Amino acid sequence: MFSTRRQVLLAATMAACAMTAGHAVAQPDYPSKPVTVVVSYPPGGDTDAIARLFAEKLSVRLKQPVIIDNKPGAGGALGNTSVSRALPDGYTLLFTPNPFTTAPLVMKLTSGANYDVLHGFEPVINTATQPLVLVANPGIGVKTLPELIAAAKAGKAVTYASPGAGSPMHIVGEWLNQAAGVKITHVPYRGVAPSVTDVVAGHVDTAWVTFGAVRQYLQAGRLIPLAIGDAQRSRLAPNVPTLAELGYRNVVVGAWNGFFAPKGTPASIVKLLNENLDEILKSPEVVEKLAVFGALPAGGAPDALGKINATDYAVMGKVIRDLGISAE
Repeated sequence: MFSTRRQVLLAATMAACAMTAGHAVAQPDYPSKPVTVVVSYPPGGDTDAIARLFAEKLSVRLKQPVIIDNKPGAGGALGNTSVSRALPDGYTLLFTPNPFTTAPLVMKLTSGANYDVLHGFEPVINTATQPLVLVANPGIGVKTLPELIAAAKAGKAVTYASPGAGSPMHIVGEWLNQAAGVKITHVPYRGVAPSVTDVVAGHVDTAWVTFGAVRQYLQAGRLIPLAIGDAQRSRLAPNVPTLAELGYRNVVVGAWNGFFAPKGTPASIVKLLNENLDEILKSPEVVEKLAVFGALPAGGAPDALGKINATDYAVMGKVIRDLGISAE
């Protein structure tokens, strides 16, 4: 009897240790302390502002402070890597846009800033999508994408700005070049704001950006929308045609953002975070504030983010390899 009881206790202890080694053990009182959300970009940009919006609302629902920790560097890889190596206990999360998926494909990452896109994290929720729009300075004399392509084919030197080499805006620009058989020259910038400033000023002819970054200029007629990169028209600009409508059916690139947790974070914690964030996304106030950034609420189960991440990795990975796109 004594020997059997000891064997049972020993087996239970070993099982508990094995679970602890492979996964963080869910805490019934989670969260019992502040939660940190790592943002892999500097303060002040769209990603940071959207993250702070969610952090504020999530803090109220969790009844604990939700703190934003900006860790920029290496195109987002530095902060992403730090979260992948954090304790999987639900107290460290990552909020990121979709360059999370493509950064390891376009950059030479160091050992200190390197992470597994597909297996290094637990998807929590896809928070929002941001359609990409191609805008033109009126001074170049084109009002539609076909006119722009025709001008480029006729030998006119045309340029397009992006917020950085290897960004989704760079990828869609080069993919369109290939599909249309033209060479519209890429001009990379360090961020969305300077790229918008220069296309408005006429220093570059066109730019791929998110709607929120150019909304005021579109309304004032200082920029002209030519096309969007999504598969369907956006309710943010229902009169702007998609690339597919204009004959480039396979060229589809959008932007998204979402929350991830370190691999091994207990499913119960992921579920709790997902349900709270999904409810936050249904708030009219949040929907309205997201629209300011040209973003539309997404939501859904964790695997929805996992699927969009995996799809982007496969599709964008092929485009990046085929076109030789890099961040250098």
